[in-house]
Amino acid sequence: MRSGFGTQTSSSGTTYTGEWNDEKMTGSGTLLHPSGGVYKGQFRDNMYHGRGTYYFPDGTKYSGTFSNNRLEGEGEFTDLKGFVWTGHFHGKAAAGLQLKLNI
Repeated sequence: MRSGFGTQTSSSGTTYTGEWNDEKMTGSGTLLHPSGGVYKGQFRDNMYHGRGTYYFPDGTKYSGTFSNNRLEGEGEFTDLKGFVWTGHFHGKAAAGLQLKLNI
């Protein structure tokens, strides 16, 4: 039974490096997708869960809270122009986003 720290690459080319518990990605880790997407953060039972950052293949990124593989809670989305949008995320919805300005 896999527990502790390790790396696994699936037949589809997805690579996980991080903590395992009872054969599941649980704890801190990094998941690299063949599409170019990368998730770095907390996992629970093979899902993004807790604090983390997802780097999308197009160059945008989300940093914040995840729950069962979904964006959930307070977070920041950085768009292609480098603008940072903060707010409360719920899946694909993000009501009330605000542009974060560094003055």
